[in-house]
Amino acid sequence: MEPLPRGASLPARALEPSVQEHLRLEAFEGKFDVKDFVGAISEKLIVQSKEDPGPFDPKPFIRTFEAAVDKLIAVRKDVQAKTEQMEKSVRVAERDYSKKMAELNRGFEAVGQSFSGMETKMNEVGRTAIRIGEQMESVHQQRQRAQAAYDLIDYYGQFAKDDTTRIDALKKEGKEGRRKVAVLLRRLATVAKEVDLPHSDKTRENIDRYCEKFEKDMLHLFDRAYRRGDPKMMHHCAQTLLDFNGGASCVQVYVNQHDFFINRVAESTAIDDQLWGELPDPDATPPVSESGLQSLFAEIRTTVGQEAQIVQAVFPNPAYVMQVFLQRVFAQSIQHHLEQLIARTTTMPDLAFLRILQLVHQQTSVLVEDLKAYELPSVVPRSPVDASEFDRAVKGMPAATAANTATAATISTMLETAMEELFVPYTEGQRYLEKESRSLSELYANYLTKFSRYHERTGVKGGKSSMFGRMVDQLSAAASTTSTSGSSTTSAQAAAALMRFGGLSSSTDRAPDTPGQDPIREEDGQLSVEVVEKMLKWHAEAIGRCVELSPSSDVPKHTFALLRVLSAAIANSYIEPAIETAQARLEAADSKSEPSMQPLTVLREVDLICHLWQRYVTMALLPLASSSVTVRREMVIFNNQAVSRIEGGANQVTQKLTDSIITWLSAQLAKQKRTDFKPRNDDLSFARVNTEPCVACCDMLEKVRDAAKANLSGKNLEVFLTEVGVAFHSLLLEHLKKFPVSDTGGLMLAKDLRSYQDTIDTFSIPSLHERFEFIRQLGNVFLVRPEILKSYITEGYLGRIDSNLLRPYLAQRVDWGQAEKGFNDASDVGGGGGGGAGAQGPEGKGVRDRFGMGRLSMIMKDLEPLREQISMPSMPMHGMSHIAGNIASSLASARPSRFSNVGS
Repeated sequence: MEPLPRGASLPARALEPSVQEHLRLEAFEGKFDVKDFVGAISEKLIVQSKEDPGPFDPKPFIRTFEAAVDKLIAVRKDVQAKTEQMEKSVRVAERDYSKKMAELNRGFEAVGQSFSGMETKMNEVGRTAIRIGEQMESVHQQRQRAQAAYDLIDYYGQFAKDDTTRIDALKKEGKEGRRKVAVLLRRLATVAKEVDLPHSDKTRENIDRYCEKFEKDMLHLFDRAYRRGDPKMMHHCAQTLLDFNGGASCVQVYVNQHDFFINRVAESTAIDDQLWGELPDPDATPPVSESGLQSLFAEIRTTVGQEAQIVQAVFPNPAYVMQVFLQRVFAQSIQHHLEQLIARTTTMPDLAFLRILQLVHQQTSVLVEDLKAYELPSVVPRSPVDASEFDRAVKGMPAATAANTATAATISTMLETAMEELFVPYTEGQRYLEKESRSLSELYANYLTKFSRYHERTGVKGGKSSMFGRMVDQLSAAASTTSTSGSSTTSAQAAAALMRFGGLSSSTDRAPDTPGQDPIREEDGQLSVEVVEKMLKWHAEAIGRCVELSPSSDVPKHTFALLRVLSAAIANSYIEPAIETAQARLEAADSKSEPSMQPLTVLREVDLICHLWQRYVTMALLPLASSSVTVRREMVIFNNQAVSRIEGGANQVTQKLTDSIITWLSAQLAKQKRTDFKPRNDDLSFARVNTEPCVACCDMLEKVRDAAKANLSGKNLEVFLTEVGVAFHSLLLEHLKKFPVSDTGGLMLAKDLRSYQDTIDTFSIPSLHERFEFIRQLGNVFLVRPEILKSYITEGYLGRIDSNLLRPYLAQRVDWGQAEKGFNDASDVGGGGGGGAGAQGPEGKGVRDRFGMGRLSMIMKDLEPLREQISMPSMPMHGMSHIAGNIASSLASARPSRFSNVGS
């Protein structure tokens, strides 16, 4: 078959019916997909092509697709024609729609204009109606005033004639008649007071007498309704009496006859033995409830909850009635119970009174917060028959009554005022603060009784002890001194015999115990952190009461007052007596006896107590004074002054203890025999390790070290041990110039100095290690041979020191007579007679010029900045300063006067 010419197509009827279905216009109205469309047209052709075993023949596909394209072109032309026709129709419809909308707008504008005109006319009519209404109301009010005035004049005339027939008839008309009578009588009473006519007094008496009778009748009616439990009649009577005179009498009758006040007239006799037994005990937990008070407040809560409902149903002014009822509860029930509780504390310490007051205050505060939930609206409804307020309009004065004005204050405000007035008799002015301060002072005084008695018997409380007393204390201390072997020394036995035959006793034994008092023990006079913790606990309880019972504006100054009480107890009555006793014992101690390290224990407790005390002041007391900058500043100044006094006393104790230690060490060094370092029998000399003074001094230094490390810490420990070490170093410098040293004695001296150095090294202070290393090197000058002595002191560790400063020590060598000549000759040759400064160096300068050292003490200059920087944060020992300042002078005094100008 020949192919069709280009551009030729099969007729539409040549297409399959299934293909023609896909070429209809309806096939393109929904969702159209090109791939699906082509697949649907060629689906049957593909099946036929697969069935034909021969090669692929595209002609059926071409004919089908050409015919489909022709059909689609024809469909598109039809669609375009229909679209053009529909567009023409839409344009025609749009023109018609625009014309109709324009006509409708013109119609709406006409209707709007009509409504505007109608509204204007209606406004004019409304204003006219308002003017007419105002005029009618004015006329109505004038008519009411005229009618009321007429009725008043008529009734006044009848009362003038003593005729009450008409008003009695009105009163018998029922509830509404009684309310009209109440209003009428109130107005008549007001008019009668203003009328000044003949016989007006008699008329006024008639009116007053009838008013009293009417009030009594209404109260009687209210009482009967109250007893019958008729709330509607009670409400009518209350409303009538409110219109009559404010209703105060009705409220009083209701409150006075209430079962709550009648049943609680009897005094409560229940007593909680456990509560009243623990009340005056400061260590017992403050009570939080009392059985009688708890039952009273529970009954009050129940009663008020019931009365709130009844009052709202009965009285037209429920807020005022609730205030009267609650005022009666506070003034009668609560106050009476409080007075009973306070009366029971009259025979007890002040602490019982304060705790009861705090207990009642806490419970009452909770009660007040609970009762605030019954807040009622303070609105007083007007009587409908008194809408015109005749008195205000005619007489020109307000018709206010007690019930109308009393509700201005809310129930919450009344409750707070009633609670404040309840405690005024006990907290007014300085009453509470005086009680609190006196209670704390008594507690502290009783608690510290044994402590105070102990320190009073030391003779310090009244001032410094006398010379005789100190002498007796020294004898007592000497009598109790024992040697290192544990047996009494000869001096101790002599002192004990003198005191026994003289009938003397130490200051702690002179004052006999008062009959009935417990004997004083040593532990009674010792400081204890536990004691201060208990004192701070009592004080914290007092501060809690102060915050609760004092007005917020008085809390800062009351806190300051209680801080003074605490400071007087801890500082003046507790810490300072212990410090003074320790100081007095140091003064009275025999300088020849070994000093006691017990003052360091006192200082340790003082340090701990001060830390605890100041932490309490910072965390608990100062924040309470934040509302008053002036009071807070005064509290800080006062607190700092108290601490400064304690620090000053601690510094004096530390100073005296240091002096005692140095004095005792000096006394031990003074026991050094002149033959200790120049022994005659070498065998006996080598048999002992150290000399007796060395052993005694090392033992003492070890005791000082152990006691200091056990009781001091930080900079306090460092400063104390540094001062002891520096002072002992100065003693050794002076000590080495006093004793001749032989060859074998040099070995003994070296062993002593080594023991000193080893003992001081256990102090763990680097500056002292350098000082005692110098002492050891200085001791080695007694061991070297004469021929190398010159090189040892100029080239070794001692080369930094002017050799002339070492002459006092070199002179103690037993062979110095021979070595001195060679030493001087070498100095003359090397120094050229230039003042014995040593050999000249390569630069032509002497030892003194090379090292810039002219004094022996200059080797220690590196320690001076250390001593100046040392501070004691918890307890600055300012008294140590003069010891540190004397180090240089003590070193300078260790050289002979003939060398005073060397190096200067």
